[in-house]
Amino acid sequence: MGDPRNVAHAKKVKQEKHHKGAQAAKGAPQTGKKTTPPKKPQAASEGPVTQPVETAPAPAQTADAAKLEKSVAVLAQLKDMEFHSRANIEKLAELSLTIEDELKQKAFVESISAVYSAEEAFRSKIAELIEAYQAECDRLPSAR
Repeated sequence: MGDPRNVAHAKKVKQEKHHKGAQAAKGAPQTGKKTTPPKKPQAASEGPVTQPVETAPAPAQTADAAKLEKSVAVLAQLKDMEFHSRANIEKLAELSLTIEDELKQKAFVESISAVYSAEEAFRSKIAELIEAYQAECDRLPSAR
């Protein structure tokens, strides 16, 4: 197969031809396929002008591909949130040691422990969500 940029450009040109008619093809670069010259408009008395029908991918396939792409993006964001949650837990542990051992501020030990527990609960719940969402993404049909 050729360069993906060339393939994408050819697809774009083909779509433009389909949507704008033969006028869009005059200035477009050649895609290696034979093209027919643009038809002259017919008079109203000659009958209606019909455009050639091009087959496009089934809407279900493109919808599934878009759904999969968006789902993978959501999964990446969830994984990023879990990564930051782990970093927050590590930082809270360091701060807890500093407050308790070095600064001897016993009044804040319980508060920071509560925040640590909440962050750990968040991390475990988001990890479960990631597993379930990963299974859903794997279940979706791949765009091939």
